[in-house]
Amino acid sequence: MRLLVRDRLLGIGDDYWIEDEHGRKVFLVDGKAMRLRDTFELKDAQGRVLIDIHQKMFALRDTMVVERDGEGLATIKRKRLSLLRNHYRVALADGSELDVSGKILDHEFAIEYDGELLAVISRRWLHIRDTYGVDIVREDADPALLIAVAVCVIHLAQKEREDD
Repeated sequence: MRLLVRDRLLGIGDDYWIEDEHGRKVFLVDGKAMRLRDTFELKDAQGRVLIDIHQKMFALRDTMVVERDGEGLATIKRKRLSLLRNHYRVALADGSELDVSGKILDHEFAIEYDGELLAVISRRWLHIRDTYGVDIVREDADPALLIAVAVCVIHLAQKEREDD
């Protein structure tokens, strides 16, 4: 499954659509402005909220929380020792982990589970500069969760860059 995302990702209060390779709207990322913490909703094409994403308020390191139907689904934060590349750890509610690594700010990174590739986020195969793709490799992967993870790691990397 290949999805296309416009590069206006995470503008304050901006909403943007994620389309499939045929141009059909699949997901809406609804950025919530004027909140104490960074908050987003991932909605389907009919406007139903699939996933809630918000910044954890009291954490030593910037942390994003992903919830589905009020239940914790994942917690995302930067790995402590990642000197050469951007590495983020996604702790899933079932105790397993996803690894996200690559050039996050350049939108060139991979999401892996136990060494197996789940999705690739890339601008490389697109000709339009302000668009990047999310290529979901495994058919049994949860596309909404992988989109939420991508939103979180890009947001965390942008915040970290602004703080430097």
